[in-house]
Amino acid sequence: MSLTPSELKYASSHEWARLEEDGTVTIGISDHAQHALGDVVFVELPDVGITLAAGDEAGVVESVKAASDIYAPVSGEVIAINEQLEDEPETVNADPYNDGWFFKLQPSDTSELEALLCAEDYQQHCDEE
Repeated sequence: MSLTPSELKYASSHEWARLEEDGTVTIGISDHAQHALGDVVFVELPDVGITLAAGDEAGVVESVKAASDIYAPVSGEVIAINEQLEDEPETVNADPYNDGWFFKLQPSDTSELEALLCAEDYQQHCDEE
């Protein structure tokens, strides 16, 4: 069974979002997603400074099995990317919820987080796939 931290919000496309104390939102992919992908070998992240709408393609994660698009679960400006993933993409497999985060947004509307799935609903979504 995959790890699904209850403090995070989840998109049905398998991204997670964490509202930080400073009002920014950190985004990555779920343990379920990294497990389904297999060994991650490359991550393409968005450019800092671009503005994404919820649902916009934000990057790509590639594994030995497949490539998958990464989507922005909420709207906002990209304010940081996890540069560690350029040299160590396998970090996504080892620690998808901490060191394996993808990018941070300054959200344009934090209420968009309410439209995402809670951990329990996300786990149910995964079980039904």
